[in-house]
Parts: sequence; C-alpha cells; structure tokens
Amino acid sequence: MNSYEITDMIIDDGFDGEEYVTTDFTHQNHHYSITFKKADLEVINSWMFMDETSLPANLSDDVINLIRAEVERKI
Repeated sequence: MNSYEITDMIIDDGFDGEEYVTTDFTHQNHHYSITFKKADLEVINSWMFMDETSLPANLSDDVINLIRAEVERKI
C-alpha cells in the first residue's frame, strides 16, 4: 500500500515553451504539490499546504521517487 495518494495531476504543455507536470497528493495527512519538468521528471518545486498557506515541502527522496515513478507510468 502506498504511503501517499495522488489527488490531481495537470500536464501543462504551454508554459514558457516547456512542458511541466504538477501532481497534488496527500502524505501523512498533509497536502502537497510537486511540479516536475515533463521531459526528464526533474523536480522544479514542491509545496506543502497548511492552514491556507503554502510552504516549501521537505519530502524525502523516497517519497519523491515514488511520486515520480507513478507520474511516469501515467504520462
């Protein structure tokens, strides 16, 4: 069983000439968002949402790699 649940995924193919994939998910009862560069799934940014505020997320490499692998399967 996954320690996270992807709730939304947006593929943006028109921003600044690059393609990006933004993935929203829950992990340990918190809501997160990671934006990857679509070409190589490099992390562009990651955020945690708490009390109507977005904060830079401090996610482990393991969680990021699990999300990356699932995004790769879906695109």
